[in-house]
Amino acid sequence: MQKSFLFLLSASALLLSSCVSNSPQARIERNPQLYTQLSAKDRELVTQGTIREGMTRDAVFLAWGAPDQTTAGRKSGREIEQWTYLGQRPVRTISMNVGFGYGYGYGGRCGPWGYGPGAWGGWGGPGFGTDVIYVPYTAGTVSFRSGRVSEWQAARN
Repeated sequence: MQKSFLFLLSASALLLSSCVSNSPQARIERNPQLYTQLSAKDRELVTQGTIREGMTRDAVFLAWGAPDQTTAGRKSGREIEQWTYLGQRPVRTISMNVGFGYGYGYGGRCGPWGYGPGAWGGWGGPGFGTDVIYVPYTAGTVSFRSGRVSEWQAARN
């Protein structure tokens, strides 16, 4: 009984955590101390989900969220870091399926193509349909030099 209760409790927590909004407003509400440290100009941009050159990492996090990938290094003696944001685009595909079955038939003659115990069910025939798959793409990148945005790019939708 106790194990099933703990499982139910942990499953509920996981479900609720997946429902948490990932908007700039939600990030601001969860991190008010970061937001209040920004300049008035940057606070306005962050609430709109916009970034600019010269912004801090905290401002970019509040505006765009946590990056999916980060890389770091040095160039000309200065620390550089790049944040990459990934998105997913739906792509419609055409699929072809061929079915083949095995089953139990009734009466008739026995054998691999007959109607007896262990008889093959035969070909299901080709079928065509459409599927949707999601393909990842780079939605945006932000480059930081010495902790400030030096350049950024965002995909146009």
